[in-house]
Amino acid sequence: MTDIAAPAPQAASDDKALAARPARKYDRSIVDGPLGPAVWKLAWPTMLTNIIGGLQGIIDHILVGHLVGFVGNAAIGVSYQIFIMVIVFISSLFTGMSVLVSRFAGAGEEAKVNRTVYQAFLTAIGLSLFVMAPVGLFLASPLLDMVNAAPEVKVQALPFLRIMFTFSTGLLLFFMLSGALRSAGDARTPMILGLTMTALNIVFNVVLIRGLGPIPAYGTTGAAMGTVSATGIIGIYSLYKLWKGGWVVQFPRGLGWGPDWAVIKSLFKFGLPTGIQGIAMNVGGVLMLSFIGSLAQSAVAQAVFTVSYSELFSLITWTSMGLMGASSAMAGQNLGAGKPERAIQSVHIAARVAVMSAAFIGFFFFFFPRQLLAVFGMHEPAVIELGTQLLRVLSFSGLFISVALTYTGALQGTGDTKSPLYISIVSQVIIPLGICFTIRHTGTLQPIHIWIAILIGHATRCLLSVWRFNQGKWRGIHVDIAPAKS
Repeated sequence: MTDIAAPAPQAASDDKALAARPARKYDRSIVDGPLGPAVWKLAWPTMLTNIIGGLQGIIDHILVGHLVGFVGNAAIGVSYQIFIMVIVFISSLFTGMSVLVSRFAGAGEEAKVNRTVYQAFLTAIGLSLFVMAPVGLFLASPLLDMVNAAPEVKVQALPFLRIMFTFSTGLLLFFMLSGALRSAGDARTPMILGLTMTALNIVFNVVLIRGLGPIPAYGTTGAAMGTVSATGIIGIYSLYKLWKGGWVVQFPRGLGWGPDWAVIKSLFKFGLPTGIQGIAMNVGGVLMLSFIGSLAQSAVAQAVFTVSYSELFSLITWTSMGLMGASSAMAGQNLGAGKPERAIQSVHIAARVAVMSAAFIGFFFFFFPRQLLAVFGMHEPAVIELGTQLLRVLSFSGLFISVALTYTGALQGTGDTKSPLYISIVSQVIIPLGICFTIRHTGTLQPIHIWIAILIGHATRCLLSVWRFNQGKWRGIHVDIAPAKS
C-alpha cells in the first residue's frame, strides 16, 4: 500500500502546536453522529453546483447550435474531450491533496491541512503557466487531427481549444480550492463559488456567443472567452480569501512561501495514479471519438455524441460526482479519525442515493429523447434517430456509472488511488475499444455498437469498483507528511 514517511520524532514545529488544539473549525458531524445527514450535507451542495454547471454547458450548446449549427456543437464537444484529457492529468495533484486534507482534518491537524493546500496552489500555478499554456499554443491543431475532427469542425474548434488551454489558471484554482474545502468538510463554500462562476459564465457567453451592441458575435470562440473570464474572476477572489483567512482552509503563516518538496512529492504520490487514470479514460474517449469519426455520417454522429453523452449524460455523471466527493471526504475523514466501519456505511448510503438520482434522470432519457434533442436545435431525421438510440442506452448506463463513481471516490479518499486506475483502464479503455475494434475488423461498425460498448464498459467499472472496496485493503494505508521546518 502507498506509504508516506512518518514525522521525525525530534522535530518540534508549528504542526505539533496546532495539532494539539481542539479542531473546532472542522465539522465533526462527519466523524460523529448520524451518517445519512452527514453524507447529504457534503453531497447536495456539490450535486447542485454540478447540475447548474452542466446546465451552463447545455446553454452554450443551445446557443451555438441555433447560431452556428451542429458543426459548432461538434467543435465544442471535440475540444472539451481533448481539454479534459489534459486538465484531468494536470489536476491529478488535487486528488492527492484531497487524500491528505481529509485525513488531516479527520485527525484535527489544522497546520498540515493548510500546508497541503498552499503547496497544491503553488503546483497548480506552475502547471497552468508552464504546461497547459504551451500545450494550447503549440499542440491544439495536432490534437484535433488525432481525433479525426472534420475540417469544418476543426475551424470552429481550434480557437476554442487554444483559449481554454492558455487561460486555464482560474479553472485549476477553482478545482483545487473546491476539493480542499470539501475534503475539510465545507461543501457550501464551493457551491457558492461554483454558482457564482456559472452565473458569470452564462452572462458572458450569452453576450459573446450571440453578440450585443458593439460586441460582435464570436460563436464557439465566445464560449471559450466567457468561460475563462468567469473562472479568472473566481480565481482572483479565491486567492484573496485564502490569503485573508476566514474559510476552513487558508494559506499557512510563518512557514515561508516557497515550495515544500516533501509535501509536493506526497501530492503526486497519491495524485498521479488518478492523473494517469484520467488520461487513460480520456484517451479512451478520444479514441472512441476516432471510431465515431470513422462512421459514414461522422459529423452527425459526433454532434449526437457531444450533446447526448458530453452534455445530457453529464446530468447523471456530475450529480454522481457530487456523491463521489462526499464518499471521498467521509471515507478519508473517518479513516483519519480511526473509524473505518463508519467510512464503509457512509459509502453504501451515498451509493443508494446515486442510483435513485440516476434512475430519475434516466427516465427522461428513455421516454423523452426527441424532446431533449430538440432543445439543442437538433431536428434533422438522421440526428434524431442516432440521438434517440444513444440516450436510451445511456438511461441504463447511468445506473452503473453512478455507483462506480461513488465507490471510486471512497477508494481515492482512503488513499487507494491505484485500484481505480487499473479498473478504469480495463473498463473504460480495453473493453469498449476492444469491442469497437473487433467489430470494425470483422464486419461494419455501426453507431449502436459504439453505444453498447460504452454501456458494457460502465457496467464493468461498477462491478469492479464495488468488489475492490469491499475487499477492505484500504484500511491499512498510512498517510502523513514530515513536520514543517521552522
